[in-house]
Amino acid sequence: MNSPLAPYLPMAVALLVSGVLALVMPGLASLLGPRRPSAIKSMAFEAGSETTGPARQRFAVKFYVIALLFIIFDVEAVFLYPWAVNFQALGWFGYWEMVVFAATLVVGLIYIWKKGALDWES
Repeated sequence: MNSPLAPYLPMAVALLVSGVLALVMPGLASLLGPRRPSAIKSMAFEAGSETTGPARQRFAVKFYVIALLFIIFDVEAVFLYPWAVNFQALGWFGYWEMVVFAATLVVGLIYIWKKGALDWES
């Protein structure tokens, strides 16, 4: 059988097996796993101390802004690594292209610094 989809058969089998396992294993764990509930196990637990305050408190937007900034500059590092590996092959064009890329990010960093996004106490 020379179907054009024949090379994808191993991937289809792997996806089928992983899908079946994803459904079967939690089901078996809930059926066969030990159940010994106790008052201590039912208590709320957070880092070894009693919880304080409501569970649905609001977080400042600053937490999310810092997380997004971290992701942006982390992605910069992801782009710098392949560039550094191929630095000699890219030549001067690749160098100046990375200078423009890094300059764009530096301008963004200066902008958020001036706006006060990196001041934690404000």
